[in-house]
Amino acid sequence: MEWTRAAFSTDANPSFSDLLSRVEPNLLPSVRDTVPQVPHATTIVALRFADGIVMAGDRRATEGYQIADRRIEKVYAADEFSAVAIAGAAGPAMDMVKLFQTELEHYEKVEGDMLSLEGKANKLAQLIKANFPMAMQGLVVVPLFGGFDARRSQGRIFRYDAVGGRYEELDYHATGSGGKDARSALRTSYRPDLARDDAVRAAVEALLIASEEDTATGGPDLIRGIFPTVSTVTAKGFEMAPDTELRAIVEALMAARAEQGGIG
Repeated sequence: MEWTRAAFSTDANPSFSDLLSRVEPNLLPSVRDTVPQVPHATTIVALRFADGIVMAGDRRATEGYQIADRRIEKVYAADEFSAVAIAGAAGPAMDMVKLFQTELEHYEKVEGDMLSLEGKANKLAQLIKANFPMAMQGLVVVPLFGGFDARRSQGRIFRYDAVGGRYEELDYHATGSGGKDARSALRTSYRPDLARDDAVRAAVEALLIASEEDTATGGPDLIRGIFPTVSTVTAKGFEMAPDTELRAIVEALMAARAEQGGIG
């Protein structure tokens, strides 16, 4: 390799990386070179309905172009009246959820009362900000959070960016690699006055459509008995939808799509 004198600037910058970026940028290490392949959770969705919120996620985790896990859980109870779903680097995301659950439980024991839903959303934003150094290395965590706000008597949904920015969504949101396709599906099926069963069906359908467009999103598997993880949060608390209910929804959706000439 031969570098001409012109490649060296006349300033006193001692940085070798800056010099390399000017003369041989292809030799600089990239994120792909420095960060090992780790399992990534993909598509998650959340939507409001008449009595609260539905939060759901597919079950696939990817590692590069390979499937790392077919049964990963992406939706968790944050506490009795809220839920959190994870997208991004799976390991850091799961650790963040455990810490978030512990923080909320600790607050309740110390103060003798639950943190407000807004306060919980802010606490999660702080944890995402603390993950910023890892995000700069490619280990990004982008969750969804939501729950039933007893002060307003309604469900609320919050989304985040990679640096901890917090934004409230009035109706629905989806993120992860298949988030765009899931949001497009919800745009046509969502109504503010959805009943609980219709909201669960809309979430499952959004994930099904996303799985048909995005290779990193896992579709339901009737043979293996793998279905999306779906939870609801209402004034009665956090509740997981059973696989028997989800199987019936998936079979009905696939039957309807087959009748319409779609993929069944």
